[in-house]
Amino acid sequence: MKCRVCGAELKPTSTDLPFKVREAGIVIVKSLPVLQCGTCPEYLIEDAVLGRVDRILAHVAPGTDLEIIRYAA
Repeated sequence: MKCRVCGAELKPTSTDLPFKVREAGIVIVKSLPVLQCGTCPEYLIEDAVLGRVDRILAHVAPGTDLEIIRYAA
């Protein structure tokens, strides 16, 4: 797959990404599988992975300010 920004090849890798939940909460998902551009900072999260992230974030306790969760397929 090609990067939509620069046209370089996207390669599978894993990274840690923050997601905002509610007004004051942040969840860092560790070891998240993404497709990363080798030339620019652009990345792509595939639909199946993003669906799993949505399910993870739905279970974060109300009132959480910061939580770190390891991604598990």
